[in-house]
Amino acid sequence: MTAVDPLAASCPVPLAETERVLLGHGSGGQLSAELIGDVLVPALGSAAPAGALEDAAVVPIGGVDVVLSTDAYVVSPLFFPGGDIGALAVHGTVNDLAMRAALPVALSVAYVVEEGFPLADLRRVATSVGAAARAAGVPVVTGDTKVVGRGAADGLYVVSTGVGHRLAGAAPSATGAAPGDAVLLSGPIGSHGTTILSVREGLGFDADICSDTQPLHRLVAAMVDAGGDAVHALRDPTRGGIASALNEIAVASGVGIEIDEQSLPVPAPVQAACELLGLDPAHVANEGCLVAFIAPHRADAVLAAMRARPEGRAAVTIGTVRDTDRGRVVVRTSVGSRRVLDMLVGEQLPRIC
Repeated sequence: MTAVDPLAASCPVPLAETERVLLGHGSGGQLSAELIGDVLVPALGSAAPAGALEDAAVVPIGGVDVVLSTDAYVVSPLFFPGGDIGALAVHGTVNDLAMRAALPVALSVAYVVEEGFPLADLRRVATSVGAAARAAGVPVVTGDTKVVGRGAADGLYVVSTGVGHRLAGAAPSATGAAPGDAVLLSGPIGSHGTTILSVREGLGFDADICSDTQPLHRLVAAMVDAGGDAVHALRDPTRGGIASALNEIAVASGVGIEIDEQSLPVPAPVQAACELLGLDPAHVANEGCLVAFIAPHRADAVLAAMRARPEGRAAVTIGTVRDTDRGRVVVRTSVGSRRVLDMLVGEQLPRIC
């Protein structure tokens, strides 16, 4: 028998999971960024253009800036107060186009349906897609349907792709935020994520909260009309919440962002739910608001234009862009201290959109 010297033994160090996909990779936070930056984009090689990742791509075709975006929706449950997976698919794709100052021209919608899924629910979702598309003023021009075996999908997934044309006079980009910019938020945060959590877990918060899902392209058009090229960057804070959206812009633009915690509009029921569950509202998903970075000389005009639209009637200024703390988001707290607002780490709530 071999003697073991306990003083020479070493304690194994826990290793991060690097061989398998985790739920956290779909959070919209730090793990999502690592999955995209370390696996998906490098695998494309020269097929992927260099530069910051955007909500939608600008593709010049025949001298016209065509804007393209695609997204998959796997939200659970499929139906929730304020919306459903069908409306979410339309709104989410329209909003991704809008974040590049584009108006939607056409949508493609594909359904992946599990065998045994109720036809009545499929009809309800498809009807919702049609209603949301008509309300947004964009046609659904093509699509696809696939049926997979029982257990191969959780009921229904929806994949949507949008094509749009860019508004003249603005070219917002994740790299466009500049020192001195005002940071504007179009409305309250946290409603979508807390609604989904409440319905999924039967917590009862949905009696006071509903999803904020809505299209934002008309709001963006009003902002561009008021601000033109002073609209430097736009982001809709979906997965990962406003914290991820702000950090993505800070890193891509190479700037620091300072936010006033007291200015963040968090509805009282959302705040109560987050306090009870130990969540930070800044990390909770949204589906009907945007954060904008506007040059200071046009910030007041853009804010007024936002408040004149129903989608932005509760718009507020939440902070400024600085030339210090580059790549970081700093929050001024209610007690006067400062703290770093990081991206979401891990998975706060899977299957959110």
